[in-house]
Amino acid sequence: MNELDQARRDLVIANRILAREEVVDAYGHISMRHPTDPSKYLLSWSRSPELVDGTDIVEFYLDGRKVNDDGRPPYLERFIHGAIYEAKPEVKAVVHSHAEDMLPYGLTEMKLVPVIHSGSVIGNDVPTWDIADNFGTSTNLLVTNMEQGRDLAKCLGDNRLVLMRGHGFAAAGRSLMDTVRIGVYAPKNARVHTAAMRFGALKPMHPGEVAARTNLFNPDTAEMWRAWEYWARRAGVANLLGEPPAAATGRKSS
Repeated sequence: MNELDQARRDLVIANRILAREEVVDAYGHISMRHPTDPSKYLLSWSRSPELVDGTDIVEFYLDGRKVNDDGRPPYLERFIHGAIYEAKPEVKAVVHSHAEDMLPYGLTEMKLVPVIHSGSVIGNDVPTWDIADNFGTSTNLLVTNMEQGRDLAKCLGDNRLVLMRGHGFAAAGRSLMDTVRIGVYAPKNARVHTAAMRFGALKPMHPGEVAARTNLFNPDTAEMWRAWEYWARRAGVANLLGEPPAAATGRKSS
């Protein structure tokens, strides 16, 4: 299997995981930077993530144009992905979700912060992007062109996650697994954050604790593979899993 075929397979797994874990429903999407050409990215055509298979994955240029236009309609908000890849060369995957647990934090002055160890994936700072700030109050809140996408990417900055007022969030990771991890644990962190505030003053994670966990991330470890395999099996796509990396099993690589 070549790098591109493997990337397509892994992106199918990522779509199914996010659907199974209720990060996305009929809407929302995840993309992956092209494994050999950083000026392109991979994303399904406009299909519900739970239904995505290998034949649905399409190549796009960073400006949102299809590399080969086959007539299938793309996601309207593909510009979120291309603009973030354009602005952040280190990013390898992007997810956009409308997870309800995240929405209140983009609508109020309450700042979303990491409060549980797995919530460290959101980083120390989570900005909120309001499309009305630069595009007026007559949009449909969707990111439908590169100008809006670039404005969103600018708000994301050096962070891992950005909230979108009245809409959802976008997150950017160092690998596909990293990005799925953010997608899964960000809403869980938000749920605990919301629940904890009912009991009194909040005690969020310290910045040093967040950095300590974030710096530990390595997709080739047993810990990461354990989660990836678990999520894939729950999503019914264990048959698409490749061989785990040597570091995840303790065997010596050939």
